[in-house]
Amino acid sequence: MFHPAHDAPSAGPATIMFSRISIKLFFAIFLVNTLISGLIYLSISRSLDEGFLDYLRHSQQQRITTLTQSIAESYARHGNWEWLRHDPDAWRQLLRFALVPRGGNFEPPEGVIPPPLPPELADPRQFVLIDAHGDRIIDSRLEPAKLRYAPITLDGIQIGSLGYRAPEGVITKLDRLFLQRQLRSLTIILGSMLFASLILAGGLALWLGRRTRAMALATQALAGGDYSVRLSPSGRDELSQLSADINALAFNLEQNRRARQQWVADIAHELRTPLAVLRGEIEAMQDGVRPMNAGNLASLSQEVEQLNRLVEDLRLLAQSDAHTLEAPFETVDLSAHLTHQLSESRHWIEGKGIALDSKIASGITIQGAPHRLRQLWHNLLGNSMAYTDAPGKLHVSLARVGRRAEIVWEDSSPGVPDDALPRLTERLFRLDASRNRRRGGSGLGLSIAQALVHLHGGQMEASVSPLGGLRWTLSFPLD
Repeated sequence: MFHPAHDAPSAGPATIMFSRISIKLFFAIFLVNTLISGLIYLSISRSLDEGFLDYLRHSQQQRITTLTQSIAESYARHGNWEWLRHDPDAWRQLLRFALVPRGGNFEPPEGVIPPPLPPELADPRQFVLIDAHGDRIIDSRLEPAKLRYAPITLDGIQIGSLGYRAPEGVITKLDRLFLQRQLRSLTIILGSMLFASLILAGGLALWLGRRTRAMALATQALAGGDYSVRLSPSGRDELSQLSADINALAFNLEQNRRARQQWVADIAHELRTPLAVLRGEIEAMQDGVRPMNAGNLASLSQEVEQLNRLVEDLRLLAQSDAHTLEAPFETVDLSAHLTHQLSESRHWIEGKGIALDSKIASGITIQGAPHRLRQLWHNLLGNSMAYTDAPGKLHVSLARVGRRAEIVWEDSSPGVPDDALPRLTERLFRLDASRNRRRGGSGLGLSIAQALVHLHGGQMEASVSPLGGLRWTLSFPLD
């Protein structure tokens, strides 16, 4: 994933496998899953206990209702409780036929073997039977405080009461075993889920840790000045996008460094030529080779003026980069401003053997700085005059296009190769073709023109002119 041009800082295997963020992520997922598993276990186990007790209460209530109805019907057949006082087997049989066959409320037929009772009802003394006077007919071994009582009524008259244990007291070993098995199964399920989540957390933490570490190493390399580092983005997630952004940042920084180096070299070259001329002429005057007269001093003045223009151009571009370029804006009649500039320059243009043709729409206004706009027209005219063969043509038009003012500035041959069009506004960019065969330009005019267009919130785009030369399309927002 990480492919630096030079070796990255060394790190131990443990550091590479598990970075701090991966360890934090692993333990965060571990704690969250443990907490969730514990809460699920507690809630389900509590729900299971309460649900099972509710089931026991409901089941016991049904049995007690069935038993009291059977006792009342048997009392009605006998007319008293004497049939139970002296015959304990009758009570046991009544329990079996009343509870097991679901509401059997009859005397057991002769010769029929009663079915077995559930374990919690196998002992008849689990119940207490009291008559209407409070005398016990069937006694129990249980403490009275642990019993609940259900009335036994016949034709709306209470003939006795049936005492029984609360449902919490009738849970048998089988019931407890059932609950234990359910809780054990729940524990196994939650444990398996927790184990699987830990494996997933470990893999996720390791994967994320490796990717973030590669990004950290890449940014450290960029901070150290190594702009050749590249990450291998894979996928479409946010980390892949971040890797692509880091690669783009590294590419731009590398390009900017190269451009800065080239920029410094080009400036040094541009300054060296007039300085060499100045030095040569001064030395010639000092050695007496050339006389110190007005003509030679005028030549020196021209070289100084060229240096001054170059310095001013560099200062303007620096101010543009720092967004400190002075430009007090006001409402400008762009139509009148451009027409006036072309009229003033017509003699100069025609003197170069260039035929000027203009088509300026009237009444188009923008927000701009008049002196900066004059500088823009001057740079565009200077570029056309310097790189258009005579006899040639220059066509300038201004029109309203939507909510923008559009200027088309095009000249005749020679043209510019298509691959060089995007680079024309690069600072100190020069062509080896015929449009750059002449000397005298600093290579900053079009860069300054673009900076001035951007200053006015406009756009500037180069294309091939139908006249055979270069076409510039400038657009400005209307006032």
